[in-house]
Amino acid sequence: MKDLFGKAILDFQTQNAPEDLITETSISDPDEMSVSYLFRDFSDMPLLEQKALQLAKGKILDVGCGAGSHSLYLQNEKNLEVTAVDISQNAIDACKLRGVKDAIVANMLDLDPNEKFDTILLLMNGTGIFGTLKKTPQFLQKLKSLLAENGQILIDSTDIIYMFDEDKDGGKWIPGEDYYGELEFSVTYKGEKETAFPWLYMDYNTLQNAAHANGLLCELVVEGEHYDYLAKLSL
Repeated sequence: MKDLFGKAILDFQTQNAPEDLITETSISDPDEMSVSYLFRDFSDMPLLEQKALQLAKGKILDVGCGAGSHSLYLQNEKNLEVTAVDISQNAIDACKLRGVKDAIVANMLDLDPNEKFDTILLLMNGTGIFGTLKKTPQFLQKLKSLLAENGQILIDSTDIIYMFDEDKDGGKWIPGEDYYGELEFSVTYKGEKETAFPWLYMDYNTLQNAAHANGLLCELVVEGEHYDYLAKLSL
């Protein structure tokens, strides 16, 4: 991985001539995204993210923290103990420069299961890191092992069924045999293109079924305006 997402974040933080990111999926055209969006404050966050931060309590794990905006809010505005993790060294460097006290480069699957958290956040399509439906149980079991007794996992995603064309009877034209939320995602930054990687969007019913199959309760917290939702998983 070239860590282009992380490079963009660090460039913005250090004012090193940041440029827009170009994101693309296997079912969508290239789309420009300003890196500044990743540095938004609470008032500029979508309703789902605001709700998740309002519900966050206790000892927090922020998975896939990116530029650290969620962690900073919880740390500075709610005075909570937050551990921010991301696989990107550049993103973690930016988090530290922004003042996130506990930011580490780590794959969530490698975290010590003896350390427990009261709230685990997976935001900005948190199901994305699962990659595929087949790998989802592995991630859910890991999340389960990191939860304190009365802990909660707050995770968001989007049902992307709306992106597929309808036939005359109202059915959807969905290609292939795999789950329609399994996409290939790629990023281009400053003329460099990242190797495409799997990225998973899950409709709520599929997440709920996966959670139940892995010994977790699943509750729909709030729905957004664009087929997106926030869910709460617990033991």
